[in-house]
Amino acid sequence: MTESHTMASDQLELQSDPRNIAHIEPYVNQIMEEHNICQSVYGNILIALTEAVTNAIVHGNKEDGSKTVTVNIKDCEDKKIVFQVTDQGAGFNPDDLPDPTAPDNIMKLGGRGVFLIQQLADSVTFCDEGRCVEILFKY
Repeated sequence: MTESHTMASDQLELQSDPRNIAHIEPYVNQIMEEHNICQSVYGNILIALTEAVTNAIVHGNKEDGSKTVTVNIKDCEDKKIVFQVTDQGAGFNPDDLPDPTAPDNIMKLGGRGVFLIQQLADSVTFCDEGRCVEILFKY
């Protein structure tokens, strides 16, 4: 059996198995401590990264265990931190996502991850045809 995740200082690499989402919290705890990030943004970072990794594993990589999701810090200075979550999937156009607040979508079970990330973060940028999301938090 192969290792399900690896964690270098600022980078976490996960096999595309939903059970590996559990590795996000220890990663966030480590980053918070190492970079002296104030606790007031902890919940927002934890929830946003959990959502982004879940989307990457489930929707991006289609839970294909041979593919990985990488979380790393792109930038951390001037009281801001930028996380990058990357998958190996086919990508998607974030502009094509339905509005989860529209009356027709309000009762649907899924479809709120990207919206939630956008509400919790100070900035969200999709790149590499939707295979990468950069999530900025100010603290």
